[in-house]
Amino acid sequence: MTGQVVDAVADQAGAVATAAAELRAGRPVVLPTDTVYGVAVPADDAAAVGDVFERKGRDGAKPMAVLVADTRQAAGLTDADLDVLVDLWPGPLTVVVNRAAGVELHLGPGAGHLDTVGLRCPDHDLVRALADEVGPLATTSANRAGEPSPPTAAGAAAAVGGNLLVLDGGRCDGIPSTVVDLTVVPARILREGVIDAVTLSAAGLEVAPR
Repeated sequence: MTGQVVDAVADQAGAVATAAAELRAGRPVVLPTDTVYGVAVPADDAAAVGDVFERKGRDGAKPMAVLVADTRQAAGLTDADLDVLVDLWPGPLTVVVNRAAGVELHLGPGAGHLDTVGLRCPDHDLVRALADEVGPLATTSANRAGEPSPPTAAGAAAAVGGNLLVLDGGRCDGIPSTVVDLTVVPARILREGVIDAVTLSAAGLEVAPR
């Protein structure tokens, strides 16, 4: 069973309001992004994060990434200099940075000891509006661990167990985001997606050769 489906293209404001209510109640939401469908919960809700791991069959030692509304929201989670991202965000780029002191995030059963966090500001108005409304969102692709990400809202919802709110944004079959570790100098590409080393260098980011 898919659960409630909301047309996020026809009524983005309504989709954000409905999703915000679900997230605040501790229930995961399937949503479109600029790459693939994801399943999201508030990044400070340990029980909801645990639910996502169980639905996906995800390794508890692999922390979820955090989607943010903008660099201002991201700056509240890290002491890292995010100025280099001005030409790269919003976009399909996740940066691994050190958490700011006192920031409590629940990103996975085995991730409580980590002092880093993966942040992304997606090029998707709905997701940024939702993060602005609710706060940073712990998010992972809406698929069973190790399996491809379904390109449709219904397929994504079914992959993570159904019975949850689904924001239908049409097909999402893009390439997963590039992941870059900014805790080291030069920065290190952990996963290359649409944004490659040339693009990162052109934006002013010093990147180690792979």
